[in-house]
Amino acid sequence: MGEHKKKQVGTVLKYVVLILVGFIMVYPLIWMIGATFKSNQEIFSSMTPFTLHPTLDGYRNSMNDYGGQINLLRAMFNTYSFVLPRVLFTVVSCTITAYGFGRFNFVGKNVLFAILMSTLFLPNVVMNVPQYILYNNFGWVDSKLYLPLVVPSLFAFDTYFVFMMIQFLRNIPKELDEAATIDGCSSIQTLWHVICPMLRPAMVSCALFQFMWSSNDFMGPLLYVKTVEKYPATIFVKLSMDADTGFDWNRVLAVSVISIIPQLVVFFCAQDQFIDGISAGSVKG
Repeated sequence: MGEHKKKQVGTVLKYVVLILVGFIMVYPLIWMIGATFKSNQEIFSSMTPFTLHPTLDGYRNSMNDYGGQINLLRAMFNTYSFVLPRVLFTVVSCTITAYGFGRFNFVGKNVLFAILMSTLFLPNVVMNVPQYILYNNFGWVDSKLYLPLVVPSLFAFDTYFVFMMIQFLRNIPKELDEAATIDGCSSIQTLWHVICPMLRPAMVSCALFQFMWSSNDFMGPLLYVKTVEKYPATIFVKLSMDADTGFDWNRVLAVSVISIIPQLVVFFCAQDQFIDGISAGSVKG
């Protein structure tokens, strides 16, 4: 077998393996979508996503409200009313923090950076009690503006994003900063006109991660949101599994499918820059 033939066979085998692994990874999502058209009996009697007796009851029932206080559309509106500000504030605060650590020397920089990085190893669950006491003293619990979920993002609360942007920032030559300074740019102008355009893939990655994590957050809203009509989609999914309304699994799965549609749309629209940000930030040039 010639060298060219071997390369062709190797390429075919690679694609076969990738397609197989991709199908295995996507199959649970395909099954979940298919199960929304099944009855309870069919869901537990078959592993295939297809059904001979499709029904739309799951989607019709997914729009039912709970005591007139909340429905799926209201829950999704509640979700993105705090997710979008949280994403915006996270990108801005983490970019400024990364710029400070990556481009400036100041007293205590190494100590502060070590403390910042050490928080990566701190489980979020150990902070739940002190954070709840703090926010409760501030009167933020059950706030109309979801303050406990939004305000921390103003202060680069998610250390992982700061670390990711610092790694990406190290790939940007400092000579560009010096050239901007010679042209009369201040530090803020350099950040806006020089650094941010080159940090765009990392900023998109940060925004996508925060968007998905915040949209799927269950513990935060469970702790800080007490009023039913302000519940986000994650808690609404749990409400749809409540024993009082019965376990209609096609409804539960339909609610889940509808609630993740915005995340899928956002991810596929920005996937190219997301991949660029992850790959570029992982290698120091």
